[in-house]
Amino acid sequence: MSLMISTLSNGIKFLKVSRSAQNLGLLTVVQQTPDIHQHRHINKHFNPKWKKMRREKVVKVELPNINEKFGDLTPDEQRSRMKERGVAPPRPYMERPFYISCTGGTFEPYVPPEGDGKVSSVKGVAKAKFEFLEKKGKSMMAVRKIRGFEEEFEPPEFALKAQEIYIKAHEAMMNKDKYELRKYVTERAYPEMRHNVANKTIRWKFLKSLEQPYVIHARCTDVISKENVYGQVTVRFHTQQCLAIYDRFGRLMHGSEILAKDVLEYVVFEKHLSNYHGVWRIHDKIIPDWAPPIEPSNKTYIDVIEEPEPLELMAEEKPSENIDVSVK
Repeated sequence: MSLMISTLSNGIKFLKVSRSAQNLGLLTVVQQTPDIHQHRHINKHFNPKWKKMRREKVVKVELPNINEKFGDLTPDEQRSRMKERGVAPPRPYMERPFYISCTGGTFEPYVPPEGDGKVSSVKGVAKAKFEFLEKKGKSMMAVRKIRGFEEEFEPPEFALKAQEIYIKAHEAMMNKDKYELRKYVTERAYPEMRHNVANKTIRWKFLKSLEQPYVIHARCTDVISKENVYGQVTVRFHTQQCLAIYDRFGRLMHGSEILAKDVLEYVVFEKHLSNYHGVWRIHDKIIPDWAPPIEPSNKTYIDVIEEPEPLELMAEEKPSENIDVSVK
């Protein structure tokens, strides 16, 4: 009897028996259990995919030595430690950077002629025109310098733009919107416009322009360095406005909401010309010496009038009884 064992790729073994053995009644096929090796306690994921991703989700962090004192290290060791941690070395100076967004005042302010905005004689008008032409040369040079930074600058167009800035700034002050107010006034004019408006209600309204606004004065100056240039333009406004101010109790302190008044103002606008993102904002207001004084606020009080008592009630009152409090 001849026997032969063959093994397939799946691990199943077959037992081949010759025909002579089959006649003897022996089994022809013998099936054994698959040849599978089981590995227990293996430290591998059952799915070999994404093993790179699983490896990268864990990051080894180098923790600093908490027992190491930075002051005990030498300067070279301190420098190497700071380079390892990506820390910039300390600077040898204590200066702090600062930004100058506006100037501290009005340089070469415009002096308004006396009687401006009123009907005057021919002699006064001629004198004012002569003084204006005398100062016009410097203003033209300043406008030319402004055009070097702002090519589209034109005084007539800027006067209309300045009037819009003027209206928006006063509306923001009326609404007490300090964030909106900072867009239209400089850091110098901001505290002046916010002064003494707490606990008060302001009603302001722009009615119309009695005269077309125009640029009457322009100057440029540099701060700290010649490249840091600021420009100031003075615009004349002759308008009609309504203003009423109420205190915290709702009592009228100044002005009226129904009475319109003619207002003549010389407003200075400033821009940081060297700054690409600079904008024109209200910087100052020129008040001439010949202007009439500001009217004081009207304070209202309750007038308490004491009414005399009737004679009949006084006669009916009984005299008070004398009480003896002496010690016996």
